[in-house]
Amino acid sequence: MPKESYNDLLAFIAVAREQSFTRAAAQLGVSQSALSHTIRALEAKMGIRLLTPTTRSVSPTEAGERLLLNVAPRFEEIEAELAAVGELRDKPAGTIRITASENAAEMALWPRLAKLLPKHPQIKVEVTTQARFTDIVAERYDMGIRLGDEVARDMTAVRISPDMRFAIVGSPTYLAKHPAPMKPQDLADHECINLRLMSHGDLYAWELKKGRQKVNVRVEGQLVFNGTRPILNAALAGFGFGYVPHEVARPCIAKGLLKQVLEDWCPTFPGYHLYYPSRRQLTRAMTVLIEALRYPEKGTNRNHE
Repeated sequence: MPKESYNDLLAFIAVAREQSFTRAAAQLGVSQSALSHTIRALEAKMGIRLLTPTTRSVSPTEAGERLLLNVAPRFEEIEAELAAVGELRDKPAGTIRITASENAAEMALWPRLAKLLPKHPQIKVEVTTQARFTDIVAERYDMGIRLGDEVARDMTAVRISPDMRFAIVGSPTYLAKHPAPMKPQDLADHECINLRLMSHGDLYAWELKKGRQKVNVRVEGQLVFNGTRPILNAALAGFGFGYVPHEVARPCIAKGLLKQVLEDWCPTFPGYHLYYPSRRQLTRAMTVLIEALRYPEKGTNRNHE
């Protein structure tokens, strides 16, 4: 049977179920005469009578009854599948590629992803941790996560964490052998664990602030890393002072494994922000992810939501 006859079969099913050309025509939104013509044409194509008139209605013949019982459920299955596919259009699905620093992925991203993904099994997330700042457009990432003051002007950024305070920490073993620094300049006399900024290759100058006083301190030491966690581990092992987010060091400080120094010089930086190109058309999955990560207190920035 030609594909164009499928509509004729739907017309037959409507008449057979309603047992009335009048009611079936109203249901299909066609005239009664047009519906009658469709049924006659279908019977002519099949070479068999499908409907027979009675006194007050119309009933399927034996052939029509068989067609109704076997074909109608198939159309219902097709309609159900089409409806299911249509629902997927509104369900968050697809892969989201994100670049983030190791600390951002661990502290700001993962805890909320762990809660989000079980609720949305159709969402897949690929996270790449990098110390360097990444051009997400050139490297084909959907989104990036960095501290707020590192977000480019042509990006839309959404705050996903509170402001972040940093801490200078050292082990009790190290401090037992070296007097605690009283001012930033004293760090020149200490072993310190450096951070290599992979975005431009320089060593990070520790940014310290007390009231209106600001100073960037170049420190020296045996070790250089490009991530927060190795710096913390080196400080725990007694290799000198590390400059890390307070939240990362907090458990070790609470257990007495690390001690803070120069606390009144340790500043607070804008928290982590999720960012993406301002002109990017967001998928449903991206929108769901953004709302799951959004920090309750909206930050203010150039294009922040």
